[in-house]
Amino acid sequence: MSKTTADSPAETPRADPSGDDQDLGAAGSQLSTAPVETAMPGSFGGNRAPGLTGWLAWTGRELLGWARWFWRQLTSMRVALMLLFLLSLGAVPGSLIPQSGTDALKVSEFQDAHKTLGPIYQKLGLFHVFSSAWFGAIYVMLFVSLVGCIIPRTWQFVGQLRGRPPGAPKRLNRLPAYATWRTAAEPEQVREVALATLRKRRFRAHVDGDAVAAEKGYLRETGNLLFHLALIVMLIAFAWGQLFKSEGDKLIVEGDGFSNTLTQYDDFKSGNLFSDDDLVPFSFNLKNFIGTYERTGPNRGTPSTFQADITYSLGAYGKAEKHTIKVNEPLEIGDAKVYLVSHGYAPVVTVRDGKGNVVLHQAVPMLPIDSNVTSQGAIKVLDGYKNTQGVAEQLGFAALFVPTYAKGSGTMFSQYPGLDYPVLNVTGYHGDLGVNSGIPQNVYQLDTKNLKQFKDAKGNILKAQLLPGETMKLPNGAGSITFDKQIKEWAGFQVVQQPGTTWALTGALTAIVGLAGSLFIQRRRVWVRATRSADGVTVVEMAGLGRSESAKLPEELGDLAALVHDRAPTRTDDGSAKPDDGSPKLDTGSAKSAEAPMKSGEGSTKPQTGSATSADGSPTPGTGPTKTDADPTSDDDPRTPTSDADTHDSDSGVEPPVPAEGAEK
Repeated sequence: MSKTTADSPAETPRADPSGDDQDLGAAGSQLSTAPVETAMPGSFGGNRAPGLTGWLAWTGRELLGWARWFWRQLTSMRVALMLLFLLSLGAVPGSLIPQSGTDALKVSEFQDAHKTLGPIYQKLGLFHVFSSAWFGAIYVMLFVSLVGCIIPRTWQFVGQLRGRPPGAPKRLNRLPAYATWRTAAEPEQVREVALATLRKRRFRAHVDGDAVAAEKGYLRETGNLLFHLALIVMLIAFAWGQLFKSEGDKLIVEGDGFSNTLTQYDDFKSGNLFSDDDLVPFSFNLKNFIGTYERTGPNRGTPSTFQADITYSLGAYGKAEKHTIKVNEPLEIGDAKVYLVSHGYAPVVTVRDGKGNVVLHQAVPMLPIDSNVTSQGAIKVLDGYKNTQGVAEQLGFAALFVPTYAKGSGTMFSQYPGLDYPVLNVTGYHGDLGVNSGIPQNVYQLDTKNLKQFKDAKGNILKAQLLPGETMKLPNGAGSITFDKQIKEWAGFQVVQQPGTTWALTGALTAIVGLAGSLFIQRRRVWVRATRSADGVTVVEMAGLGRSESAKLPEELGDLAALVHDRAPTRTDDGSAKPDDGSPKLDTGSAKSAEAPMKSGEGSTKPQTGSATSADGSPTPGTGPTKTDADPTSDDDPRTPTSDADTHDSDSGVEPPVPAEGAEK
């Protein structure tokens, strides 16, 4: 018998070679829009004519054929899944290996530590995976594969929606699920009942000749196309976000402000197509930072309050508005988001020259080096200072700050992140800080290459631990440095602009919905044929076909057959309609005749009783009877409904089987 093959490329049942079921291909086709996969051909050129013209024609056919074959392979789901796997695999090095676009310092450290792997990784583009040529090639091929797959499938599906379900094949008993019975109702009445029943069950149904053709489950292919379309949206959103993104960091001390321009950032990274004009015009001032910490218990020292109070304005003349930024609660201004990412202290210091003139008075931010905010930094006096000889010099102080000093320990480390016992340790230098050399340097570190340390009268290095309000005097009347009683706090902000995130999220959610629809919705077709037999009795046949074998299809067909049978019941031997106990017989997945054995007598037939079976042979409740072991039919001996003239009586009460067509009676 001809059966449907689960997950076949075209997912179309094969027609019977005998020619009896040549129309089954039309009835079983287009249950999906998956393209037909072709094997690798030998040649597309065919026979080559002699001469140069023949060679050119053959070469053109060959090139065009191979181009079409490669395009079909590229736009197949198998290749798309392979490219998606390669894309995921290619992203792994970008997560494990330092990336130059994220942290160039770590890349440099990796290259210094790995003299052999470093050059290899550099040539392979593993330090900039997401902007490398090979990653971009996989990305573009995946995009082309999905687009080339979804466009023809979409047009094909639109054509299916505009058309009607195909007509019934000639022999319905060759389909995976099949039921039949004989009734006294007219064929037209049976078709009307079947049409109304199928439409009530939300089938698209119409009358085609002597049968009703119906189809259901179009949302399966809709979900499939929606899933692929969502993947394309996600790819576009991710690419758009990487090309036009920007990310900048800024440390701001309480009382200071920030304007969203490139020169204001401490560190800034952006995509290849990002420009300065894409920055959202806004500014804000840090009014106050509030950070409180747990004092007791196992969570001692962990933040309980961590927020920054700011005032911001949009554009050059925007109205100032107050806002509080917390962890994971950023400030959103247009396409930009301002995140609070770090915190520290900025002790206020005052530096004077030998004459007592103030050459520096500011809050100097210190960078934390542990969880208790032990911090280090540099105090730099760039201009305005002259030594005792009246020569202009630069001063520098290496500083170490602890908010809660461990008394009696003799070491500078903090016991608690709060300002319980602040101490500032400073070591003085004088000379050239190197800021005028044109070489960028870290503002939080001191370059001592061209500096000399201050020493006391005994020749020891001059350094001191200062409490708020204390002063360290420089030797020989060179000046002094005072740790003021005021200690400010600073907050680190990250300003992010990454377009396409909303589209990416929408695409991800849509992909989940589409995938669920393509997995859980079954597309299937049902045909109901009502014809008048030679003895004048109406023979009703019902059959179902799905994309793949499923136990639900026989169950659904049994339910539909029961509904139609209620309006067109089985005819009994006395010529009357039999009540509900005479139910239709359901056949699943075999080529056996669905016609029940009949007895002669008074021109009536008797349906066979029993329980329906599913495709695996298990009984299916609520459906009509199937054949018993006495039924000798096989897949190679299909039978059509017979008349009373072909039936025989049996003295034993067992109904003999109906002989195959053409067999000797």
